[in-house]
Amino acid sequence: MDKTMEDLQREMEAAANALDFEEARRLRDQINLLRGGADAADAAGADTSGLVRQRPGAMGLGTSRQRPVPPPEWKPPPKPDLMTTGSSSRKRK
Repeated sequence: MDKTMEDLQREMEAAANALDFEEARRLRDQINLLRGGADAADAAGADTSGLVRQRPGAMGLGTSRQRPVPPPEWKPPPKPDLMTTGSSSRKRK
């Protein structure tokens, strides 16, 4: 692979301008691999389809945890009535 980082950057921008976002994503991932220290042959042949970016604001320890998703038929329990919470039908002595 004799393409430089600038060539890959130009190709990525051209693909994005042509609305070919899959190609732009593949080129972006190649550029990131090259910046990370991979050699050109490994970066060209790498399968980056499974790479995902971290969500904005999700930084730090424990943020890579999966968030629980309730089943589709689940309904949250009703909220308590604040006018009757804490009162009982018995009289206190």
